Amino acid sequence: MADLIEAPVVMTGEAWADYGLVDSGHGRKLERYGPHRFIRPDSQALWAPRQERWTSDGEFVPGSDEDGGGRWHYARAVPQQGWPLAWGDVRFTAQCTPFRHLGFFPDMAPVWDWMGAQLAGKADAATLNLFGYTGVGTLALSAFGPVTHVDASKKSVAQARENAALSDMTERPVRWIVDDAAKFAAREVRRGKRYDGIILDPPKFGRGPEGEVWRLEEHLPGLVGDCARLLDAGSRFLFLTVYAVRMSSLALAGLLDEVCADLPGKIEHGDLAVREEGPDGRLLPTAIFARWSNPG
Repeated sequence: MADLIEAPVVMTGEAWADYGLVDSGHGRKLERYGPHRFIRPDSQALWAPRQERWTSDGEFVPGSDEDGGGRWHYARAVPQQGWPLAWGDVRFTAQCTPFRHLGFFPDMAPVWDWMGAQLAGKADAATLNLFGYTGVGTLALSAFGPVTHVDASKKSVAQARENAALSDMTERPVRWIVDDAAKFAAREVRRGKRYDGIILDPPKFGRGPEGEVWRLEEHLPGLVGDCARLLDAGSRFLFLTVYAVRMSSLALAGLLDEVCADLPGKIEHGDLAVREEGPDGRLLPTAIFARWSNPG
């Protein structure tokens, strides 16, 4: 039985060549994406900014609907088709999307590192990336063996394949699948499939390719239960992240504790955060997570 570690963990994303959190405060953040700087809203930046003035290429101004909406306002020309960035050997296109983000989630960088550490020494690890988006995590996992990448958006999967080509990784053993994540996981259970590692990053609300409705609080337990059935005592990890919900990481850990009851290893939980650049950089929390790991 996996041990539940009650003390929370903070997984901190640090700046790298193509990304940095420059400053934050008053409900906004200033970030560096390669040669461009952008301002985006962030309700968890409760403090005051450290810099008196922010200069940026553009700012996302949210709409009145708390569940979304808004638009970009540009101060300088920004390539609408995107521009190339890199994280390690993985190359991908960043661009300003209508959903306020820029085509990848930089706070996931410590998660990609952590998954690599869990798979260290394996060259044939089979992994599953549910809600895989534009594939940066998938391409990082592909260094350790075959990856199954699942997302309900044809556009996101197409972008992920383009990122694979940009990274010269088209020969990597990746299955690119447009499907509803919950339906796919349930079918994999019925097929008797097994994975060495699974990562899932479900939205608060979403729709599958055939109009399937996803509501996090309603559907997450069943999906995570199916994910646990795709693991065994020789598997290495299950990593779950959740954004923008009124929920504790302890709740996610409790769910993993239930579904992973027959597995060895340990269960941990906590926050993802990004550290501001410069001395005494503050930590800006971005999401909660729970993870099961088994060193084998």
